[in-house]
Amino acid sequence: MNARTRGRQAKIQLEAEGYLELGMPEHALQTLGRLGDPAKFDVGALYLWGEGLRALERFFEALMPLERAAKAAPDDIRVRIALGWCYKRTGRLDLAIDALEQALLVEPEEPLLRYNLACYLSLAGRKRRALRYLSQALAIDPAYRELAEVESDFDRLRGDPDFQAICAAAANH
Repeated sequence: MNARTRGRQAKIQLEAEGYLELGMPEHALQTLGRLGDPAKFDVGALYLWGEGLRALERFFEALMPLERAAKAAPDDIRVRIALGWCYKRTGRLDLAIDALEQALLVEPEEPLLRYNLACYLSLAGRKRRALRYLSQALAIDPAYRELAEVESDFDRLRGDPDFQAICAAAANH
């Protein structure tokens, strides 16, 4: 691929990313369509394609480009987070948990990964691990406490004394 083609592709991806940031996923997908055959998309285009579909709540469809992006760029935590999001919403909590655990190997201090893992583990009925990851997320960034207190993923834990203690401890930081 020559420099001119790479420059054109980068410009199209930047435009699609802008549409996603503006909350216009349909436009982002239309823009990515100008790249041609999705089978030839690079990691960045695959991620944006998956994000566009995810934003449209087309979670099953989003899995294919996101899985391809994860395979091509296993250390890209953005892809892993998006995959986790889609797996959760397609009823595959096991894969959502695995996607975020893989991301933690790359970015062990990222509180969002620990927070989302706590959410998914809570939904899976794995209380101890959920509370451990929630505690770790709040230790890194206590601002997640406000989210945890209203997050529906924690509904089954909300009345638990351990959950309440973890949230109270974060409030004191």
